[in-house]
Amino acid sequence: MNSYLESVKKQFEYYKMLGEKSFEQIPEEKLFWQLNEESNSIAMIVKHLHGNMLSRWSDFLTTDGEKEWRKRDEEFDNDIKTKTALLSKWNEGWACLFNAITPLTDNDLEKEIYIRNMGHSVAEAINRQLAHYPYHIGQIVFICKIIQNDNWTSLSIP
Repeated sequence: MNSYLESVKKQFEYYKMLGEKSFEQIPEEKLFWQLNEESNSIAMIVKHLHGNMLSRWSDFLTTDGEKEWRKRDEEFDNDIKTKTALLSKWNEGWACLFNAITPLTDNDLEKEIYIRNMGHSVAEAINRQLAHYPYHIGQIVFICKIIQNDNWTSLSIP
């Protein structure tokens, strides 16, 4: 039987893969495309995920998940210019997440951590992010699907 921690790690890996398979299907310049001023580009969503992941998962068990150094509003500036830069942020965020959850044990799941000064069990904090990241990765997939239209290759059952 798989443990909770093995299960969530597989789920995070799955959603990471969905994002990457989506990036592969679109031309580089479309990573920065916005439908309108009020919508986010794929690059902006990646920047937000990156900022959130670094904030939440750095010193996960010992410091508040909303770090003082995080500049959340800047995560929505469309200023990434290359796919290489986008993938660097993507991979850095995911590495931070996996570096934080890999050493966790079942005994850690009931420990209390804080996000914005609110107490959460480790399991609750993980679940919170396991809901948040797929939400944004779904946005990435949807934008890529719109861009590719008939050229989209389904990532699941068509």
